[in-house]
Amino acid sequence: MPEFIRKLVRQSEGATAIEYGLIAALIAVGAISGFNSFGNGLTNMWGKIENNVKSSS
Repeated sequence: MPEFIRKLVRQSEGATAIEYGLIAALIAVGAISGFNSFGNGLTNMWGKIENNVKSSS
């Protein structure tokens, strides 16, 4: 019986590790998409600044 309980505890720890891995992956996907949107916004902003500088010269 104690052997069965040990296996159960190990399985629970494995499941917890998988859950943490999935949460970390989800956060990473969110961060990457957020950085991508932020980068596009910066590109647009600097493009507008460049156009304004060129047109004022």
